[in-house]
Amino acid sequence: MIRFSRAASAALLACSLALPAALATAGPATASAGPDIISASQTSPSPLVPAAWRSAPTNAAQDVAPGVARAALPAPTGPYSVGSTVLPLVDRSRTDPWVPTADGRALMVTLHYPAARAGSGRPAPYATREEARLLAEQLGPGVSGDVLARTRTHSRTDARPAPGRRPLVLLSPGFSVSRWTLTHLAEDLASRGYVVASVDHAYESYGISLPGGRTLTCVACTALDEGGVHGSVVTSTRAADMRYVLDRLTGPRPVWKHADVIDARRIGMAGHSIGGASAADTMVADRRVDAGINMDGSFWEDLPAEGLRGRPFMMLGTHDDMHLPGGIDTSWDRAWTALDGWKRWVTVAGSEHFTFSDGPVISRHFGLPQPELPTDRAVAVTRTYVAAFFDQHLRGLARPVLDGPSPANPEVHFQHR
Repeated sequence: MIRFSRAASAALLACSLALPAALATAGPATASAGPDIISASQTSPSPLVPAAWRSAPTNAAQDVAPGVARAALPAPTGPYSVGSTVLPLVDRSRTDPWVPTADGRALMVTLHYPAARAGSGRPAPYATREEARLLAEQLGPGVSGDVLARTRTHSRTDARPAPGRRPLVLLSPGFSVSRWTLTHLAEDLASRGYVVASVDHAYESYGISLPGGRTLTCVACTALDEGGVHGSVVTSTRAADMRYVLDRLTGPRPVWKHADVIDARRIGMAGHSIGGASAADTMVADRRVDAGINMDGSFWEDLPAEGLRGRPFMMLGTHDDMHLPGGIDTSWDRAWTALDGWKRWVTVAGSEHFTFSDGPVISRHFGLPQPELPTDRAVAVTRTYVAAFFDQHLRGLARPVLDGPSPANPEVHFQHR
C-alpha cells in the first residue's frame, strides 16, 4: 500500500490533492445494460504517487498463479442478504469539466440493497480486470490486478429486492480511486436495510469501465496536479452529479425498475476524502439530502453562513495532527463552527486516510504496510459509526454509540463535546 507521510499530506493539501496517508484499492462491478452510454477519450493520469513513496513486496506475481488465494471482503453484519446492480448514466444537460468534448457527464452507479432471499442471482463482481489493473499499477509490483479484480463480495447481481421502502444513502469515493473502494461499507449498509448508491465520477479515477469496453482514466488528476485547478471544482461537480443521480433514482421516470423501494423522504450521503467534502457541498446544493458524513476529507469550500440549515453532519477522521482540532487541515475547524445542526467530530486512533474504505482489507491481503489499527477493527469502527449515524437520522433510531466514548470502541474519540 502506498504510504504518505504527514508532511507530504500537508504539501498536497496546500496544493490541490487531498490524498494523505495510504492509497487504497478497489475496483468496480461489471456494468449491466443501461440507458445512457458514452463515447469518451482516453487520457493517462499524471503520476500522483511518487515512486519513492511506494512500499510493496517485490516477490508477488503480477498474474494470478495457481493456488493464489482470492481476497475477500468482510461479511455484512445486518439481517438481510444483499443484491447489487450497476446503472450507467449520462447527464447530457451538462458539459464535463475535465473533457468538454465528451458526450455529457458520465456516471457509473452501483446499487446495493436488501435482497428478498439468499442465493438468488450470480455473485456480484468486485472490479473489471482493466479497472483493477490500472489501480494495481499505482500500488506497486506486489499487487496483482487479476487478484484484485477477483476479490470476493457478498452481494448477488440483480437479486430481487426485499419488500418494504428503504432509506437511500449516496456514497462518493476518494479522488483517483473508484466507487468500489467503499464496497464493504455499501454491502453492510444494504444488509442493515438501506439502498446504497455508490457513484463513480467520470475522469476522476485511475480507471472506470463503461459499457462497450471503454475505459475512462484520470484526466482530473492532471488538471489538479499540474493545471492548478482547485479542489472545489471536484466537489461542486460531484454535487451536481449527485443531484442527477437522485433525479434518476427518485424522479417520475426512475432508471431502476425497483426504484419504488426507495423512500425519497429519507436520503443521506457519505463520502471518503474528497467524496466526503462533496457530501457537504451536495447538502448545500440539494435540500433532498437529509444527513451527511465526511470521512477524512478536506473541505474545499467553506459552508455558507446558514450552515446546512439544521441538518445533521458527522466528521469521521484520523486521530492525529491532520484532523484533530487545530490540526493541519484547518478546514475541519471552520466547518465545525459553521455546522448549525446535530453534529459530531469523531477521530479514530491508529487510523490512516484509507482506513475508512476497503483499503485495510486489500492491504492485508497483499501483505502491504498497514497502520496501527488492525484491519478488522478498521472495518468494524467504520461500519458501526456510519450505520449508527444513518440509523439515528434517517430512521429515527436512538444510537447511544454516537453520544460519546464507548468501552466497546476504545479507539474512537469525540472532539468538542
